[in-house]
Amino acid sequence: MTYVFGIDGGGTKTICVLMDENNVVLGRGEAGPSNYQTLGIEQAKESIQLAIERAVFSANIDPNINLKIEAICLGLAGVGRAKDIEIVQFVVQNLELANTLPVTRSLLPRNIVICSDCAIALVGGTGHPVGIAVIAGTGSIVFGQNRQGETKRVGGWGYILGDEGSGYDIAVEGLQAALKFYDGRGDVTALAEKFQGHLGLNNLEELVEVVYRRGWGVKEIAALAPIVDRAAAEGDRVADGIIDNAVAKLTFSTKIAISALFKPTEEFEIVTVGGVWGGDANFRGRFETAIGAIAPKAQLISPRYEPAFGAALLALNSFNH
Repeated sequence: MTYVFGIDGGGTKTICVLMDENNVVLGRGEAGPSNYQTLGIEQAKESIQLAIERAVFSANIDPNINLKIEAICLGLAGVGRAKDIEIVQFVVQNLELANTLPVTRSLLPRNIVICSDCAIALVGGTGHPVGIAVIAGTGSIVFGQNRQGETKRVGGWGYILGDEGSGYDIAVEGLQAALKFYDGRGDVTALAEKFQGHLGLNNLEELVEVVYRRGWGVKEIAALAPIVDRAAAEGDRVADGIIDNAVAKLTFSTKIAISALFKPTEEFEIVTVGGVWGGDANFRGRFETAIGAIAPKAQLISPRYEPAFGAALLALNSFNH
């Protein structure tokens, strides 16, 4: 029996699944963040090691049995350059797993797979490598792969240069609309009152202190996106327009990926990944309608499995290449 590790290494947490050759998950473990570009190599390595160890412990393997790990796949945000892949491969090859773990490693270079978090989100979401993943959470990106193995990425340039249709994008547009109304230069919207109440402000002018002087980052601002979503669901026209605009941005990015990868007659799946899709304002339904108009052969799905499962599938797939 062949066994592999699939690892989803992010800026918030690291998830590892232990899987056999029949796609059966035997164990799962979580640890802290493992983005080496922000944390450094040593801390990233520690998180990966801990996630692996917890996955093995959760499998309750008979201590008299020693599982042989023959492949590993690690999906990380921002891994695109050859130098990045080289660094992560070095981290994997130098993992210092506890001697008490009932596993041994037998990893050939071709069975150490390093790829982007988009790739494992697609494979985990669909259960196979073909299709398109539209990721809209704090940030946003569209990533797809066709049956010929060609890939296309659209967006994902970060909150300053891109991330259209993301939670951050929606929140910023909502805050701007609230302030324009407060100034008297924008349409009437309930967003001003909703942001003020949510943040416990005396007036909207205090937003300057909250956002700038407290040093709010991307995640803190993106966390305000649900306020815009709820206002839209309650019938606020300005908020509704922001949601429509976000849907249009993601639809356009997805259209570009579809055109690059699939023929009009080709059937494929589009998986929606991230927190933006779960709101009350029918964000996903609006997107599905828009996609249906440009790609009637596409089927919109929710993720079948988590990204770490997709990483494990890619680890198993390394034996075929």
